[in-house]
Amino acid sequence: MGPANKSQTSPDTFLLMGIPGLEHLHVWIGVPFCSMYVVAVVGNVTILAVVRAEQSLHEPMFLFLCMLSVTDLVLSTSTLPRMLCLFWLGAHDIAFDACLTQMFFIHSFTAMESGFFLSMAIDRYVAICHPLRHSTILTHTRIAKMGASVVLRGVAFFSPHPMLLSQLPYCRTRIIAHTYCEFMAVVKLACVDTGPTKRYSLSVASVIGSCDGLFIAVSYVLILRAVFRLPSREASLKALGTCGSHVCVILVFYSTAVFTFLTHRFGHNVAPQIHIFIANIYLLVPPFLNPIVYGIRTKKIRDHVLNSLMVKVA
Repeated sequence: MGPANKSQTSPDTFLLMGIPGLEHLHVWIGVPFCSMYVVAVVGNVTILAVVRAEQSLHEPMFLFLCMLSVTDLVLSTSTLPRMLCLFWLGAHDIAFDACLTQMFFIHSFTAMESGFFLSMAIDRYVAICHPLRHSTILTHTRIAKMGASVVLRGVAFFSPHPMLLSQLPYCRTRIIAHTYCEFMAVVKLACVDTGPTKRYSLSVASVIGSCDGLFIAVSYVLILRAVFRLPSREASLKALGTCGSHVCVILVFYSTAVFTFLTHRFGHNVAPQIHIFIANIYLLVPPFLNPIVYGIRTKKIRDHVLNSLMVKVA
């Protein structure tokens, strides 16, 4: 039975609809989503274990990669298990407090993901453009401060989201037309003017996303300029290959984020199935791709994993 026909078990309970119009495909949609989640968890846990075990990997690039891996694990785990319960078990009910908690983790850790992408871009810029000063510029203390500032920014700017929604009255339907508790999907259910609340959310998201995206773009432009000046063609191609894969992951993250933002702001005629599907891609694909691009394609991590596997087989 669909969520629209279910009675509310509690005034503090919302009902997640899933993907409207595709309810009959929920079971099959859950299969690739589950596969991506498994790869994301295994890949990111492997990166954390390898960097922790290998002293030679305690470098800025890998320390930032560990921060990104933790962010990916929290981001995917805060959405995927609950989403799979919806797809496979028909568990539409979600408590109001659980909904707000999920919302906080999604939005704050998405902002952290963006911040760690920027931190990694800065690290690559310093490593390629100022290689002799890399270790003196990005010391462990400075790396810790950069990581802490990214976390504090995400928490500070998105803590008001659940607080604002907890103060609103909900006298309309309690059916959330989404697969998870997205801020805009929940705020639509309030029966008062939510214009200021929506503007705050969109403003924070646009400022953080645009600033991070701009600085990342500037970093990679400077990196490319330095790469093309390298005397060795082989070194240039290797650097371009590494930067190219990184840019592809970043583009997936920011392109889906921009689509979601523009849909909320202007895309009132966009089909809800498309909007929700892109919103899911926005949350699921980066945690799936990051360990592949930043982990498997990184020689030091790949060699350590292969050596460990060979030792166990032997």
